[in-house]
Amino acid sequence: MKTTRKRYSAEFKARVALEAIRGDLTLAELGAKHGVHHTMIASWKRQAIDGMASTFSGAGDAARVASEAEVDKLHAKIGQLLVERDFLAKASGR
Repeated sequence: MKTTRKRYSAEFKARVALEAIRGDLTLAELGAKHGVHHTMIASWKRQAIDGMASTFSGAGDAARVASEAEVDKLHAKIGQLLVERDFLAKASGR
C-alpha cells in the first residue's frame, strides 16, 4: 500500500509559522492543534524569518527586474526566429 505525502498550501504554512513566531503556544501544542509535526512547524518558522529579511532588503525587486529583462530577451529571440523561419520558408518556395 502506497501512502502519499500530505501537501500544505503556502497560506496554511504562513498562518502556522506566524502563530509559531508569536509564541503563544509551544511548537508541540501547535502541532497538535493543526495536525502537523512540530519539526515541520519549526522549519516553516525558520523559513518565514529568513524570508522576512529579503522582503525588506529589496531582493525580491531585483529578482523581478531580472525576470522581466529575461522575458524581454526571450521575446526578442522569438521574434528573430519567426522572421528567419518566414524568410527561409519563402526562399525554399513553400
